[in-house]
Order: sequence, then structure tokens, then C-alpha cells
Amino acid sequence: MDKFFSTLLYAFLLVLCTNNLLHSSATSTIYNVLRCGAKGNGITDSTQAFAKAWAAACASNESATIYVPKGRYLLGSVAFRGECKSPSITFLINGTLVAPTDYRVLGQANNWLSFEGVSHVSIIGGALDAKGTSLWACKTAAGSNCPNGATTLSITKSNNIRINGLLSLNSQMYHIVINRCQDVLVEGAKIIAAGDSPNTDGIHVQQSRNVIIKSSSIKTGDDCISIGPGTNNLWIERVTCGPGHGISIGSLAKDLDEEGVQNVTVFKTVFTGTTNGLRIKSWARPSNGFVRGIRFIDALMQNVQHPIIIDQNYCPHNLNCPGQVRKFPK
Repeated sequence: MDKFFSTLLYAFLLVLCTNNLLHSSATSTIYNVLRCGAKGNGITDSTQAFAKAWAAACASNESATIYVPKGRYLLGSVAFRGECKSPSITFLINGTLVAPTDYRVLGQANNWLSFEGVSHVSIIGGALDAKGTSLWACKTAAGSNCPNGATTLSITKSNNIRINGLLSLNSQMYHIVINRCQDVLVEGAKIIAAGDSPNTDGIHVQQSRNVIIKSSSIKTGDDCISIGPGTNNLWIERVTCGPGHGISIGSLAKDLDEEGVQNVTVFKTVFTGTTNGLRIKSWARPSNGFVRGIRFIDALMQNVQHPIIIDQNYCPHNLNCPGQVRKFPK
């Protein structure tokens, strides 16, 4: 990363949104979000500037880099969509992207930052601060008007994705979701949320194949890594988890027609102060889904309540559980 960053600095990071002079280095055309109108003061809404930088990079016939200098950039919900002409796009983030302080701004959206239908995209460095603590407080207080909240970073229907050295702080809901993707590498990620934060899974993978998660640290209030239906060929290596609910396959068997989970390896993981270590959970109802080809290898656990658990009667709140008789008042 240092060598790549130095190369970009040598190119003076001149760039360009539409109607501006494009600067091309030997390897990539560089789009500096400041030149597209972004402000790194943490106050000015830079959502449209980031969208403009993406549109220009996506339309380029060359490999492109979107450069985010040091600073704090206020962003609302934004989707970066393909298909792109550029053969590859790198988000090089040297600053922090921050969500609005009012959780209701993002709370009704499914995602804060999303990449949809893209190929050969890399997200390098940087921090994402979703400011989820106020929404967690609303949910903890059993407030009926609390929105569900947004996933911080969603990758959908995409392939050849690299996420390296990213910090995700205080997500409203899931930190990172990988859905209907293939050939994804997450490396050196750091995910942080309070141990009692609700539904803040670190990384969720579903309906995806050939995903690698390695050398990452996850501290959160739900599953450190959750693995949903349709996951095939997932490799997890040297991940530290805790606090959190461990690494979980499931929950499965929500539907009768459901894709299975297969070929998952969890290697050299460390669990500290988690409720679970390695877990497989499914609802007690008929389903075509399955779990096979699972390997848990060389895990170290300290102060873990349930080191290994396979639960085929999963029903977290003990409400309307399969097979449970519902009683009506007389």
C-alpha cells in the first residue's frame, strides 16, 4: 500500500471531474474528490461530489483511482453502480467518511455506502464512521419509532473486489455485507462497535462464492462473521473476534427453498470474551438447504461461553418458534 500511495503522490494527485483536465499517471487516471467539490471539514455534505467522482471514473476507458485526501467527509446514502467502462477502479481513502449525526437520515436507508454490479474495484485504507450509537440507544430503550438502520458498506452483484486496510466504526446495522458476489478479498480490516450494540454483524456473506477474509480484527455486538445461504468456497484466516457472538453459519432454514452453505474453512482464529466461538444455527422447520464441507481448524478461545455450538432449534427470542403452540387469550 505504501508503494502504491507513493506512486500516486508522485503523480501530484491532479484531477478531474467532467469538463476538467484529466491527469493520467503511468498506471491510472486519478480523480481527487476535492476537485469534484468535496470538503474535508466534516460539515459540508460531500455526497454529490463523491457520486460525481465515481461517475467520471466509471466512464473512463482507463484504470481509475478515486483519491480521498486526509479530512472528514460528510456523506449521506450513496450507491456506486456499474457497469463501468473502466477496467478497474480503486478507492484510495486517506481520510474518514462520516455519516450524518442524526441517525434518522440514514436510518430509513438499507445501506450507507453501496457498490452494485461492479467489477475489479478496490477499496484501500480509510475509515467509515457511521455514528450508530444514538440509534443503538433508541433500540435499547425499546423505542417504537426507531428505524432499522443502514448497513455501512454493501457489495452486491459484483466480482473481483478487494477491501484492504479499512476501518469501520459504529455501524447502525451490519458493517460489511457481501451479497451475490464472487472473488472477493477482505484483508487487514478493523471493525469496531460496542459489545452490546444490536445487529451490528462485522462481515456478512451470503449467496457468494470464492470469498477470502483474512488478517482482520472484529469487535462488535453481534456475529463477528455471519454466513448466510448460498455461500460457497469461503476462507477465513487469522481473524480475531471479541466482543461479539462468534463466527456463525446461519441462521438457516428460514425458507423451504433455500440454497446451502458449503466449503467453508475457518483457520487460525482467536476468540476473546465472545458469547460463542464457532456456531451453526438453523430453524427447526423443513428446508432444502444444507451445510457441508465445513472445517474449523486451530482456533484459540479465551473466556468464550459456548466454544462450539450446533443449534438446530434456533429461535432467538422464543417467539413463534417452529412447532411452538400459539396461545390466544380467552
